[in-house]
Amino acid sequence: MDKFLALNTLLEVADAGGFSKAAQRLGVATSSVTRLMDSLETSLGAVLLTRTPRRVSLTDAGTAYVEQIGKVLDDLAEADESIFDSGAAPVGSLRISVPSTYSRMRLAPHLAAFLAANPKVFLDVVVADHFADLGLERIDAAIRIGLPDRDSNLIARKLADNPRYVVASHDYLERRSTPEDPEALGDHECLRVAYGGGYRSRQIWTFRSGTAQEQVEVRGHLQSNSLDILLEAVLAGRGIALLPEWLVGAEIRAGRLMRLLENFDASPHQGDAIVYAAYLPNRRHSSKVRALVQFLEARLNSSLEG
Repeated sequence: MDKFLALNTLLEVADAGGFSKAAQRLGVATSSVTRLMDSLETSLGAVLLTRTPRRVSLTDAGTAYVEQIGKVLDDLAEADESIFDSGAAPVGSLRISVPSTYSRMRLAPHLAAFLAANPKVFLDVVVADHFADLGLERIDAAIRIGLPDRDSNLIARKLADNPRYVVASHDYLERRSTPEDPEALGDHECLRVAYGGGYRSRQIWTFRSGTAQEQVEVRGHLQSNSLDILLEAVLAGRGIALLPEWLVGAEIRAGRLMRLLENFDASPHQGDAIVYAAYLPNRRHSSKVRALVQFLEARLNSSLEG
Protein backbone atom coordinates (compact mmCIF):
# COMPACT_ATOMS: atom_id res chain seq x y z
CA MET A 1 0.00 0.00 0.00
CA ASP A 2 1.22 3.47 -0.92
CA LYS A 3 0.73 5.22 2.45
CA PHE A 4 1.08 8.74 1.05
CA LEU A 5 -1.51 8.01 -1.65
CA ALA A 6 -3.81 6.42 0.95
CA LEU A 7 -3.69 9.46 3.22
CA ASN A 8 -4.45 11.89 0.41
CA THR A 9 -7.28 9.64 -0.74
CA LEU A 10 -8.73 9.53 2.78
CA LEU A 11 -8.82 13.32 2.87
CA GLU A 12 -10.60 13.34 -0.48
CA VAL A 13 -13.17 10.75 0.69
CA ALA A 14 -13.81 12.72 3.88
CA ASP A 15 -14.33 15.92 1.92
CA ALA A 16 -16.48 14.31 -0.80
CA GLY A 17 -18.56 12.19 1.58
CA GLY A 18 -18.40 9.12 -0.63
CA PHE A 19 -16.13 6.75 -2.55
CA SER A 20 -17.51 7.38 -6.03
CA LYS A 21 -17.35 11.18 -5.79
CA ALA A 22 -13.80 10.99 -4.40
CA ALA A 23 -12.85 8.63 -7.23
CA GLN A 24 -14.21 11.10 -9.80
CA ARG A 25 -12.13 13.90 -8.32
CA LEU A 26 -9.01 11.74 -8.31
CA GLY A 27 -9.64 10.31 -11.76
CA VAL A 28 -9.55 6.65 -10.65
CA ALA A 29 -11.99 3.78 -10.34
CA THR A 30 -14.29 3.67 -7.30
CA SER A 31 -13.10 0.12 -6.57
CA SER A 32 -9.52 1.41 -6.27
CA VAL A 33 -10.57 3.97 -3.66
CA THR A 34 -12.54 1.37 -1.71
CA ARG A 35 -9.65 -1.12 -1.66
CA LEU A 36 -7.17 1.57 -0.62
CA MET A 37 -9.38 2.65 2.31
CA ASP A 38 -9.85 -0.97 3.39
CA SER A 39 -6.09 -1.48 3.33
CA LEU A 40 -5.47 1.70 5.34
CA GLU A 41 -7.96 0.68 8.03
CA THR A 42 -6.43 -2.79 8.20
CA SER A 43 -2.90 -1.40 8.59
CA LEU A 44 -4.04 0.88 11.40
CA GLY A 45 -6.29 -1.65 13.10
CA ALA A 46 -9.06 0.95 13.34
CA VAL A 47 -12.30 1.81 11.55
CA LEU A 48 -11.97 5.27 10.02
CA LEU A 49 -15.10 5.37 7.88
CA THR A 50 -18.75 4.56 8.44
CA ARG A 51 -20.26 3.23 5.22
CA THR A 52 -23.97 3.54 4.39
CA PRO A 53 -25.72 3.19 1.01
CA ARG A 54 -26.06 6.96 0.72
CA ARG A 55 -22.97 8.34 2.39
CA VAL A 56 -19.54 7.60 3.76
CA SER A 57 -18.62 9.53 6.91
CA LEU A 58 -15.77 9.63 9.39
CA THR A 59 -15.89 7.78 12.68
CA ASP A 60 -14.59 9.54 15.80
CA ALA A 61 -11.22 7.86 15.26
CA GLY A 62 -11.32 8.87 11.61
CA THR A 63 -12.07 12.51 12.48
CA ALA A 64 -9.11 12.70 14.86
CA TYR A 65 -6.85 10.97 12.35
CA VAL A 66 -7.84 13.25 9.47
CA GLU A 67 -7.19 16.34 11.61
CA GLN A 68 -3.66 15.13 12.36
CA ILE A 69 -2.71 14.00 8.88
CA GLY A 70 -4.18 17.18 7.40
CA LYS A 71 -1.63 19.21 9.35
CA VAL A 72 1.19 16.85 8.38
CA LEU A 73 0.34 16.95 4.68
CA ASP A 74 -0.02 20.75 4.76
CA ASP A 75 3.42 21.02 6.37
CA LEU A 76 4.85 18.67 3.78
CA ALA A 77 3.32 20.66 0.92
CA GLU A 78 4.71 23.85 2.46
CA ALA A 79 8.17 22.27 2.76
CA ASP A 80 8.05 21.16 -0.88
CA GLU A 81 6.96 24.62 -1.98
CA SER A 82 9.74 26.29 0.00
CA ILE A 83 12.30 24.48 -2.15
CA PHE A 84 10.85 26.02 -5.29
CA ASP A 85 10.27 29.37 -3.53
CA SER A 86 13.95 29.83 -2.71
CA GLY A 87 14.76 30.20 -6.41
CA ALA A 88 14.97 33.37 -8.45
CA ALA A 89 11.44 33.34 -9.87
CA PRO A 90 8.48 33.67 -7.46
CA VAL A 91 6.22 30.64 -7.68
CA GLY A 92 3.39 29.10 -5.64
CA SER A 93 0.75 30.37 -3.26
CA LEU A 94 1.30 33.64 -1.39
CA ARG A 95 -1.06 34.28 1.52
CA ILE A 96 -1.08 37.87 2.76
CA SER A 97 -3.01 39.72 5.46
CA VAL A 98 -4.06 43.33 4.80
CA PRO A 99 -6.01 45.97 6.79
CA SER A 100 -9.46 46.63 5.35
CA THR A 101 -9.61 50.36 4.62
CA TYR A 102 -5.98 50.67 3.54
CA SER A 103 -6.30 47.65 1.25
CA ARG A 104 -9.32 49.22 -0.44
CA MET A 105 -7.73 52.65 -0.82
CA ARG A 106 -4.11 51.80 -1.58
CA LEU A 107 -3.39 48.08 -2.05
CA ALA A 108 -6.25 46.74 -4.18
CA PRO A 109 -5.48 48.97 -7.20
CA HIS A 110 -2.00 47.41 -7.47
CA LEU A 111 -2.66 43.68 -6.95
CA ALA A 112 -3.58 42.98 -10.59
CA ALA A 113 -0.26 44.49 -11.67
CA PHE A 114 1.60 42.32 -9.13
CA LEU A 115 -0.03 39.16 -10.50
CA ALA A 116 0.73 40.23 -14.06
CA ALA A 117 4.40 40.68 -13.12
CA ASN A 118 4.47 37.34 -11.26
CA PRO A 119 2.35 34.92 -13.32
CA LYS A 120 3.38 31.83 -11.34
CA VAL A 121 2.18 33.25 -8.00
CA PHE A 122 -1.28 32.44 -6.62
CA LEU A 123 -2.33 35.26 -4.33
CA ASP A 124 -4.57 34.62 -1.30
CA VAL A 125 -5.58 37.93 0.33
CA VAL A 126 -7.00 37.90 3.86
CA VAL A 127 -8.62 41.20 4.88
CA ALA A 128 -8.25 41.58 8.65
CA ASP A 129 -7.78 44.59 10.92
CA HIS A 130 -6.49 42.52 13.84
CA PHE A 131 -2.83 41.53 14.13
CA ALA A 132 -3.02 38.00 12.75
CA ASP A 133 -0.82 35.22 14.11
CA LEU A 134 1.26 34.58 11.00
CA GLY A 135 2.32 31.07 12.00
CA LEU A 136 -1.10 29.91 13.20
CA GLU A 137 -2.96 31.36 10.21
CA ARG A 138 -0.25 30.34 7.71
CA ILE A 139 0.24 33.88 6.46
CA ASP A 140 3.37 34.56 4.45
CA ALA A 141 3.36 38.33 4.93
CA ALA A 142 1.17 40.87 6.69
CA ILE A 143 0.81 44.47 5.53
CA ARG A 144 0.45 46.59 8.65
CA ILE A 145 0.23 50.21 9.74
CA GLY A 146 1.77 51.20 13.04
CA LEU A 147 5.00 50.89 14.99
CA PRO A 148 7.16 47.94 13.83
CA ASP A 149 8.59 47.36 17.30
CA ARG A 150 5.26 45.71 18.15
CA ASP A 151 6.42 42.91 15.84
CA SER A 152 9.83 42.39 17.42
CA ASN A 153 9.64 38.63 16.77
CA LEU A 154 9.09 39.22 13.04
CA ILE A 155 11.08 40.73 10.20
CA ALA A 156 9.61 44.15 9.37
CA ARG A 157 10.27 46.01 6.12
CA LYS A 158 9.11 49.59 5.66
CA LEU A 159 6.93 50.09 2.59
CA ALA A 160 5.87 53.73 2.92
CA ASP A 161 5.51 56.63 5.31
CA ASN A 162 2.14 57.19 6.95
CA PRO A 163 1.68 60.93 7.49
CA ARG A 164 -1.45 61.98 9.38
CA TYR A 165 -3.40 65.20 9.00
CA VAL A 166 -5.66 67.04 11.40
CA VAL A 167 -8.81 67.74 9.37
CA ALA A 168 -12.29 69.21 9.70
CA SER A 169 -15.11 70.24 7.41
CA HIS A 170 -15.75 73.88 6.54
CA ASP A 171 -19.17 73.57 8.14
CA TYR A 172 -17.71 72.50 11.48
CA LEU A 173 -15.11 75.25 11.47
CA GLU A 174 -17.71 77.91 10.70
CA ARG A 175 -19.71 76.76 13.72
CA ARG A 176 -16.85 76.19 16.16
CA SER A 177 -13.88 78.30 14.90
CA THR A 178 -10.52 77.14 13.61
CA PRO A 179 -7.92 75.98 16.19
CA GLU A 180 -4.72 78.00 15.74
CA ASP A 181 -2.50 75.74 17.84
CA PRO A 182 -2.61 72.16 19.20
CA GLU A 183 -3.63 73.28 22.69
CA ALA A 184 -6.88 74.71 21.28
CA LEU A 185 -8.01 71.19 20.37
CA GLY A 186 -8.91 70.67 24.01
CA ASP A 187 -11.96 72.87 23.42
CA HIS A 188 -13.10 71.01 20.31
CA GLU A 189 -15.06 67.88 19.47
CA CYS A 190 -12.38 65.38 18.41
CA LEU A 191 -13.20 62.19 16.56
CA ARG A 192 -10.82 59.48 17.68
CA VAL A 193 -9.54 56.15 16.47
CA ALA A 194 -10.35 53.49 19.07
CA TYR A 195 -7.19 51.76 20.29
CA GLY A 196 -8.85 49.86 23.11
CA GLY A 197 -9.42 50.86 26.70
CA GLY A 198 -13.04 51.92 26.45
CA TYR A 199 -14.82 55.16 25.66
CA ARG A 200 -13.56 57.02 28.71
CA SER A 201 -9.90 56.17 28.08
CA ARG A 202 -7.62 59.18 27.62
CA GLN A 203 -6.21 59.78 24.17
CA ILE A 204 -3.18 61.93 23.58
CA TRP A 205 -2.31 63.46 20.22
CA THR A 206 1.38 64.31 19.82
CA PHE A 207 2.48 67.33 17.79
CA ARG A 208 6.04 68.07 16.68
CA SER A 209 7.47 71.22 15.14
CA GLY A 210 11.21 71.09 14.67
CA THR A 211 12.66 69.82 17.95
CA ALA A 212 9.67 70.93 20.00
CA GLN A 213 7.01 68.41 20.98
CA GLU A 214 3.58 69.02 22.48
CA GLN A 215 1.00 66.53 23.71
CA VAL A 216 -2.70 67.33 23.87
CA GLU A 217 -5.43 65.29 25.50
CA VAL A 218 -8.46 65.16 23.22
CA ARG A 219 -12.08 64.20 23.86
CA GLY A 220 -15.22 63.79 21.82
CA HIS A 221 -18.50 61.93 21.43
CA LEU A 222 -17.30 59.47 18.78
CA GLN A 223 -14.52 56.97 18.61
CA SER A 224 -14.30 53.96 16.32
CA ASN A 225 -11.86 51.33 15.12
CA SER A 226 -13.23 51.99 11.60
CA LEU A 227 -11.48 54.74 9.67
CA ASP A 228 -14.37 54.78 7.20
CA ILE A 229 -16.79 55.71 9.98
CA LEU A 230 -14.54 58.51 11.22
CA LEU A 231 -14.10 59.85 7.71
CA GLU A 232 -17.85 60.01 7.15
CA ALA A 233 -18.31 61.73 10.52
CA VAL A 234 -15.72 64.42 9.84
CA LEU A 235 -17.18 65.02 6.37
CA ALA A 236 -20.58 65.43 8.03
CA GLY A 237 -19.21 68.19 10.26
CA ARG A 238 -19.23 66.22 13.51
CA GLY A 239 -15.76 67.26 14.64
CA ILE A 240 -12.00 67.31 14.09
CA ALA A 241 -10.14 64.11 13.24
CA LEU A 242 -6.54 62.97 12.97
CA LEU A 243 -6.50 60.66 9.95
CA PRO A 244 -3.90 59.31 7.51
CA GLU A 245 -3.07 61.21 4.34
CA TRP A 246 -3.97 58.24 2.14
CA LEU A 247 -7.53 58.45 3.48
CA VAL A 248 -8.13 62.21 3.51
CA GLY A 249 -5.77 63.55 0.86
CA ALA A 250 -8.34 63.40 -1.94
CA GLU A 251 -10.96 65.05 0.29
CA ILE A 252 -8.58 67.94 1.05
CA ARG A 253 -7.70 68.41 -2.61
CA ALA A 254 -11.41 68.38 -3.53
CA GLY A 255 -12.13 71.06 -0.92
CA ARG A 256 -14.43 68.91 1.19
CA LEU A 257 -12.04 68.96 4.16
CA MET A 258 -9.56 71.52 5.43
CA ARG A 259 -6.17 70.54 6.80
CA LEU A 260 -5.44 72.21 10.15
CA LEU A 261 -2.20 72.89 12.02
CA GLU A 262 -0.12 72.35 8.88
CA ASN A 263 3.09 73.47 10.59
CA PHE A 264 3.01 70.44 12.87
CA ASP A 265 3.65 66.73 12.36
CA ALA A 266 0.82 64.98 14.17
CA SER A 267 0.42 61.46 15.51
CA PRO A 268 -1.95 59.69 17.95
CA HIS A 269 1.15 58.39 19.79
CA GLN A 270 4.77 59.37 20.29
CA GLY A 271 6.25 57.07 17.66
CA ASP A 272 6.13 57.49 13.89
CA ALA A 273 3.68 54.99 12.44
CA ILE A 274 4.61 53.61 9.03
CA VAL A 275 3.22 51.15 6.51
CA TYR A 276 5.31 47.98 6.65
CA ALA A 277 5.40 44.32 5.71
CA ALA A 278 5.93 41.79 8.49
CA TYR A 279 6.87 38.17 8.00
CA LEU A 280 8.32 35.26 9.93
CA PRO A 281 12.09 34.70 9.89
CA ASN A 282 11.59 31.43 7.97
CA ARG A 283 10.21 33.49 5.05
CA ARG A 284 13.43 35.50 4.88
CA HIS A 285 14.58 33.78 1.66
CA SER A 286 11.15 33.47 0.06
CA SER A 287 11.24 34.84 -3.48
CA LYS A 288 7.46 35.42 -3.33
CA VAL A 289 7.68 37.56 -0.20
CA ARG A 290 10.70 39.41 -1.55
CA ALA A 291 8.89 40.12 -4.82
CA LEU A 292 5.82 41.42 -2.97
CA VAL A 293 7.85 43.69 -0.69
CA GLN A 294 9.90 45.17 -3.54
CA PHE A 295 6.77 45.67 -5.65
CA LEU A 296 4.85 47.44 -2.88
CA GLU A 297 7.84 49.58 -1.89
CA ALA A 298 7.90 50.99 -5.41
CA ARG A 299 4.14 51.25 -5.91
CA LEU A 300 3.08 52.65 -2.53
CA ASN A 301 5.76 55.32 -2.43
CA SER A 302 4.92 56.29 -6.00
CA SER A 303 1.18 56.58 -5.26
CA LEU A 304 1.94 58.60 -2.12
CA GLU A 305 4.00 61.07 -4.11
CA GLY A 306 1.21 61.39 -6.67
